[in-house]
Amino acid sequence: MHSPFSSLAPARKFEKVCSILDQHGRHPGKLIPILQATQDEYRYLPEEVLHFIATSLNISPAQVFGVATFYSHFALQPKGKHVVKICDGTACHVKKSTALLDALCAALALGAPGTSADMLFTLETVSCLGACGIAPVVVINETVYGEVTPEKARQLIADLKAEEANHEN
Repeated sequence: MHSPFSSLAPARKFEKVCSILDQHGRHPGKLIPILQATQDEYRYLPEEVLHFIATSLNISPAQVFGVATFYSHFALQPKGKHVVKICDGTACHVKKSTALLDALCAALALGAPGTSADMLFTLETVSCLGACGIAPVVVINETVYGEVTPEKARQLIADLKAEEANHEN
């Protein structure tokens, strides 16, 4: 995987991370908000950034990686611009979330959940989104869609793709 830092001059390599660290007073007790802000910046937590954060906070890399891998919110691999989460909890599964998964995989040209080659979409399955009353549920970015059918799922992806195409022009 190509690092977002490989083409940067050494002095600028961690400029954004330094700013995030400074905003949090370079305090080890603020590791979680530092990681959240870092992930917001890069859409994931690059390994070399985690090492830099550990050194900057004077804590072990194992401690930083431990936090980053413990919480499911954090990603150690790049995610697409749009994150699509499909619930496969009991209520959603009973209401055919597997058909939604198949429709979303096809609409995104993915064989299984993962990130599209163009880095526009990441498809994830989750155990529960806490919206069982409107199952099956899909969350795109931060927007919750309930009672989603395979047709509606395909339309949501088509709309996002059209929106992206309009931004390119």
